[in-house]
Formats: sequence, structure tokens, C-alpha cells
Amino acid sequence: MKLIDRTVREFTEELASNSPAPGGGSVAAIEGAYGAGLIAMVCELTLGNKKYAEYNERVTKIRGEALRLKNRFLEIVDEDTEAFNLVSAAFGMPKSTDEEKALRREAIQNGLKQCCVPPAEVLEKCVAALKLAEELVTGFNTSTASDLGTGAASFFAAAQGAYMNVWINAGSIKDEEYARAKKETSDALLKEAEGLYRDLLSKVYAEIKR
Repeated sequence: MKLIDRTVREFTEELASNSPAPGGGSVAAIEGAYGAGLIAMVCELTLGNKKYAEYNERVTKIRGEALRLKNRFLEIVDEDTEAFNLVSAAFGMPKSTDEEKALRREAIQNGLKQCCVPPAEVLEKCVAALKLAEELVTGFNTSTASDLGTGAASFFAAAQGAYMNVWINAGSIKDEEYARAKKETSDALLKEAEGLYRDLLSKVYAEIKR
């Protein structure tokens, strides 16, 4: 059964076990899905209110993009754990001969590269999602301001988790050019995510506290 098909209780019980996967990468993806779900909800409650009818066209577009992001984040939950399982399987390969050792090293390195892929995509999509939320904050049902803010917080938490997972895997990759590229890209994306989040949060707080 896929992780995303489990109940919340089942998933968190697996998470709290001594199994190393699912772990932080899958949780980061779930955080992204939570955030996108909240953005879609804010859109739904804006579209259902005549007071905000002037924003319908833009909000409808944002809702569609938020739903697409939600679905992709959910797919990555399992992809992240599957990537970890590749590395785990590689470590279990035989290493009695030089040939076996070489094949095992190659499999481990390929697996570690694959482990960078899901969190790197989560980080990239969190930046896109925060831009989406920023676009929404200029015209939405203000009674959902706390939901919009919570969605933004979920995206930033997801971005931070994804960033750490990129770095911890890249740190064990022998291909220095590949590892450096992953680290540099993730540095830039996290910096962008933090700027977007701080700006959005200030606007949400201003709305809530007015």
C-alpha cells in the first residue's frame, strides 16, 4: 500500500517506528501537500463569496495550480521513500569480490543521486507555491487569512525539510560536480523561499491583527 493511501494514524505510527523510511523527505512532501490544500481551500471560500467576485478569474486560476501542486506533492511522498529503498538495497549487495564491491559502490552512488531528486523537486515547488500564495494575498476572502498563513508556513517548513534532505544526501555523493550543483541550487531556492515566506507572513499578520 502506498504511504499516501494510509490513514494519518497509520502513517504517523510508521513514521514513529524504527524504520528509517518514511522519513524527513516524505514528511516535507506531505507538508507541501498540506500547504497546497489550504491554498485551494482559501480559493474555494473566496470563489463562493459574492463580496470577492471581482477576483474570481484570478482565484480560479490559482486554485487549479494549487490542486496540481497538491497532487504532485503527494506523489513525491512515496517517490522519496522509494529512492531511499534503492540506497538501502544497494548497501545490502554482496561485497566479497572486487567486482562485487565496485558494483555495490556504483549502486550506492546512483541511489544517493536518486535520493536528491524528490526533495530537490519539493524545494523547487515550494518556491512556486509561495509565489502562488503571494499572488492570492492581494485579493481573497480575508476571513481565511489564518488558513492562508498556515499554508505558507507549511510550504516553508517543507522547503526547509527538503533542503536538509538534499544536503545530507549530496554530502555522501562522490561526484563533486553533481553534489555541488545540487547544493548551490538548493541554497538559492531556500533563500528565495524564506524571502517569499517572510513577506507573505507580514501581510497575513497585518490582516489578522487589523
